[in-house]
Amino acid sequence: MSVRVIKSIRFFLIAAVCAVALVATGQIIRAQDASPWDFVPERTEAAMDHSMVFSELPGDVHAITEMCLGCHGDVADSFMATSHWTWISDEVVLPGGTDPVPYGKINAINNFCVSVPSNWGRCAECHAGYGWKDASFDFSDPNNIDCLVCHDTTGTYIKDPKHAGYPAEDVDLLPVVQNVGKPNRLSCGRCHFNGGGGNGVKHGDMDMTLADCPDTTDVHMGVHDFVCQDCHWTENHEIRGRLPWLNSDKSKSFSCADCHGLAPHPIEKLNDHCDSVACQTCHIPTYAPENPTTMNWDWSTAGLEAAPDERVWDKKKGSFIKATNVVPEYYWWNGGMDPYLPGQELDPSMPVNLNPLLGDITDPEAKIWPFKVHRGKQPYDTQLNHILVPKLFGPDGFWSTWDWNSSLELGAAASGVAYSGEFDYVETEMYWPVNHMVRDRSHSLSCMDCHGQDGLMPWEALGYSGDPMTEGGR
Repeated sequence: MSVRVIKSIRFFLIAAVCAVALVATGQIIRAQDASPWDFVPERTEAAMDHSMVFSELPGDVHAITEMCLGCHGDVADSFMATSHWTWISDEVVLPGGTDPVPYGKINAINNFCVSVPSNWGRCAECHAGYGWKDASFDFSDPNNIDCLVCHDTTGTYIKDPKHAGYPAEDVDLLPVVQNVGKPNRLSCGRCHFNGGGGNGVKHGDMDMTLADCPDTTDVHMGVHDFVCQDCHWTENHEIRGRLPWLNSDKSKSFSCADCHGLAPHPIEKLNDHCDSVACQTCHIPTYAPENPTTMNWDWSTAGLEAAPDERVWDKKKGSFIKATNVVPEYYWWNGGMDPYLPGQELDPSMPVNLNPLLGDITDPEAKIWPFKVHRGKQPYDTQLNHILVPKLFGPDGFWSTWDWNSSLELGAAASGVAYSGEFDYVETEMYWPVNHMVRDRSHSLSCMDCHGQDGLMPWEALGYSGDPMTEGGR
């Protein structure tokens, strides 16, 4: 019997007996009689008084790091091996490829601000280092590490968005260094909540509401006051979890089942869903409940002197469509993606998928997952047919000259992607898995939210002949 038929039969049997929402929280006992709480790391004191160590500032931020490493020198090597420092993964053979290639944030292409090369000084606001203003940045110098961006507990440490990762001039560093400690949600959120250039812009399921999280927004961070490390377990600065289009190493992943087990529900038929449906699908019915997230970014209108239409518009970045309380799109996914590589040829007659999802209804490892799909329009080379990297920030960048051609020439030189001198704009799309803003059972999807005449699931697009709850759906 095929995997597709098995999955169809499973859906039919489950749907026939479903009448309640899935159970998500509380003292759920795993099949092996272990509580989810057994897997939550023990908390240690958040702030640690360092006033005896730092009675005064030793000098600039590099000198502060040198003092930190005077006591914690053993962590430098381990930290500099992590993706938070390198912004790149080990060389991997990507799907459809034959040769291993290094790939990560440092050279990836997206449909937000496109890519890091030539824009280092601005992107470095979210790098855990100091002074990454150009390609000459020394990744081997431990004194370039920014310890404070993760270990500040005062909430006052802010990086200057235009100064290569250095802190803003008005930050009072003495109380910051005197009160370093374990990272909190805001420590992580400074970058991850503001990815893409603003609060909630990129991910949708992560924004500043999670820093002081309402109970109804996320059951873990709201009701139970989780910090990020409660799920993203950390050892030697290696943080468990990955963005799959930047890191294909599945060993760095984790799942809800790590704490909740493979059978978290009191009803067996509901547990059968776990074979084909990601927990997030039912327990994150919407994302971006308060802060708008960007759903569409059109670079073709950037540089104009006035708004071209009724969309949200910014001269520097073009036109946007934003939304709140967004219902995800649903697709089969096995945890892998096939990222678009710099210089890869494209077909301009159709939207370019920058990170195609791997997995379908025939894949035994795939499940139905919720996604934010970000769609855009960005420059590409009309002669060579590949995405172009614009230099946006800094001297001679687009935000200074409003000259697309020169910004693309500079971006091409920095990224190593050829530019013929002829460009236009191509539609693109990116898939962002929705993992945060998890709801409890009273706010999760019920059976009829997915099944029935007005159900959310695009059954035919998922590979079914119809709703598996009905007699004709297989």
